[in-house]
Amino acid sequence: MGDPQGFQKVGRQTSEGRPVRERLRDYREVPVMRKDEQSKEQASRCMDCGTPFCHWGCPLGNYIPEWNDFMFDGHWEKAFELLQATNDFPEFTGRVCPATCEYACVLGINDDPVTIRENELAVIEYAFRNGMIKPRPPVTRTGKNVAVIGSGPAGLACAAQLNRAGHNVVVYEKDDKIGGILRYGIPDFKLEKGVIDRRLSLMREEGIKFEASVNVGMDYDARTLLKEYDAVCLAGGSRVPRDLTVEGRGLEGIYFAMDYLTQSNRRISGGRIPADRLIDAGGRKVVVIGGGDTGSDCVGTAGRQGALSVTQIELLPKPPESRAEDQPWPVYPVLLKTSTSHEEGGDRIWSVRTKRFAGEKGRVNKLGCVRVEFVRTDEKAPPVMKDIPGSGFEIEADLVVLALGFIRPEHGGLLTELGVELDERGNVRTGEGLMTSVSKVFSAGDMRRGQSLVVWAISEGRRAAHSIDVFLTGQSNLPYM
Repeated sequence: MGDPQGFQKVGRQTSEGRPVRERLRDYREVPVMRKDEQSKEQASRCMDCGTPFCHWGCPLGNYIPEWNDFMFDGHWEKAFELLQATNDFPEFTGRVCPATCEYACVLGINDDPVTIRENELAVIEYAFRNGMIKPRPPVTRTGKNVAVIGSGPAGLACAAQLNRAGHNVVVYEKDDKIGGILRYGIPDFKLEKGVIDRRLSLMREEGIKFEASVNVGMDYDARTLLKEYDAVCLAGGSRVPRDLTVEGRGLEGIYFAMDYLTQSNRRISGGRIPADRLIDAGGRKVVVIGGGDTGSDCVGTAGRQGALSVTQIELLPKPPESRAEDQPWPVYPVLLKTSTSHEEGGDRIWSVRTKRFAGEKGRVNKLGCVRVEFVRTDEKAPPVMKDIPGSGFEIEADLVVLALGFIRPEHGGLLTELGVELDERGNVRTGEGLMTSVSKVFSAGDMRRGQSLVVWAISEGRRAAHSIDVFLTGQSNLPYM
């Protein structure tokens, strides 16, 4: 390493966020990019471990110590080359990945871990600024045609890899713009959409074709699809939301998180929403049910829309601020996360169960809740949730957002027409090479593994591309992750 004692000299320093009063007025990204010298200094904290567990913690297997070393020595181009060898879209993961690698960082055993995610972002943005990233279309084409259904991170990664192998790739997306969850599920204050468009422009120049507003299986017959393409990859995500079936669920003013976030992102990009379909938190008392990242995104969106108040409630107990004994290094622990959205205001309440919704004139105006506890009755069995007697209370709300996650992909249309087998959770079942029960049809991402992280989706897309390449040509030089 350039400085083998860097981790002893330099403390962990993350990027600063724009002032709350400023960022609540817009939807621009919250973090302020560090200066290159600061990023190099942070890269010096990488320890050149004998066994770097950050590799193990990253679904993509990024060469983290190696590109940190290059970065510290100022060899930005070499750092970029190593970074792009394992990750097609570091500009996405560098912004929205929860950095599972950092929780596996060896330095994190007795100190603060290396700022791996921000170092990754520093490398890719340096490469963009300095002209290192240029379209590289394949020299020759194989003549094989592949359709990728879904333009989220899994679909885009699969398409990028297959195109590098020389196959003709068309990506189909049922929404009006390409990007899937990256475009419509993640707010601009975490991922500005110009970042996506910049990458899509490169992919188009490299020869990938994109077809938006095409719902394959509805607008485009699945049988025709199989006739016209040599292979198909299903990467449509997991879009069926988990509902809360309690009394009063049919009242107006209760929405799924993805509907709320998608509409907000459309509005930010200039889209017009009919007044009778508008979901706006302005001047309202908002309750977000669900304590995960999606719920946090809804909190930040409601604040920017001018909510009168925002309360986020979670069924599970408040997580610890440090590792629990049953979650030792290097596993990814369940910890209390305070996002930039939480920093902007609002209340958070844990161990709360929503029992009913109440309202007037058909619209919700409050939640009936009760506090819960998780009691372990058997050492070998998981804790059992129980209502705490006499703990009932109400929360005023005239806008409720359900951020309870997703249960499976949509089964109608494409999956039904193709007749692919599903697993016990309702996801697409695949074999060892990610091929489904239907010949030449593969699957990757949330549609196959269930709701997961962007970094896992990219890894899945790359794996599917490798398997498709082998299926089409008998061999592959593409990486298998």
